[in-house]
Amino acid sequence: MKKAMALTVGLIVAGVVGTSAISDANHDTKALNAAVKARQSQMTLYAFNIGLLGGMAKGDIEYNADAASAAAANLAALSKLDQSRFWPKGSDNVALGADTTEALPAIWMADSKVGEKAMAFAAAATNMEQAAGGGLDSLRGAIGDLGKSCGGCHETYREKQ
Repeated sequence: MKKAMALTVGLIVAGVVGTSAISDANHDTKALNAAVKARQSQMTLYAFNIGLLGGMAKGDIEYNADAASAAAANLAALSKLDQSRFWPKGSDNVALGADTTEALPAIWMADSKVGEKAMAFAAAATNMEQAAGGGLDSLRGAIGDLGKSCGGCHETYREKQ
């Protein structure tokens, strides 16, 4: 009887511990997926605003100082957000799958330069904020550095499409 009780208690404890581990794993996956969704949403906002500025620079969209200034201000503000919770370790395309994210594990390597690249983007966005409303030539003068700063990160830290 004692053995049966010990076995039953052991199975219950194992079940609870196992369920907790599965629950924690599911919670971690949910948290990682939420972080990926948040950063992808921010990237969508970047792309939306850069698309307007790039379209104006190319001449595909008529230049409008107010619209350019607003888009550039959005970029500058977005670049200053605390994104630390958007980039938890384990939220890369190897850990979560390429169908979830294009972020490469290299982002989290000890020799990663992702922080420097983020700072370069923030500087380029701030420069664009100052230039965008000053005329089409001014916007065109700032768009190259903005594009390079995006590409600098994407070339190194995003899965090639």
